[in-house]
Amino acid sequence: MNQERLMQVLLEPKISEKGARLSDNYRQYTFRVRMDATKPEIRAAVEQLFKVEVEKVTTSTVPARLRQFRGQAGVRNAWKKAYVKLRDGFEIDFVGGE
Repeated sequence: MNQERLMQVLLEPKISEKGARLSDNYRQYTFRVRMDATKPEIRAAVEQLFKVEVEKVTTSTVPARLRQFRGQAGVRNAWKKAYVKLRDGFEIDFVGGE
């Protein structure tokens, strides 16, 4: 796979209470990814960037939403979410603490 493409697949980790619960209990991490990213690309990007082994990748598309702000209508764009499950013995530390 193209190395430049792999570096652009992952946009950001999605850190939330649900994500923390998934990572603690199931070794599963959540990422915001490009809309055109495929599961094999996501797997390769996570393995290359974090030096871990991925067991499974699940994706879902978060639909666009209409929002109001001070009487002005707007749209929050749709985005793609990837749940990445790691093999036993691997973990990702986003905080980087001790």
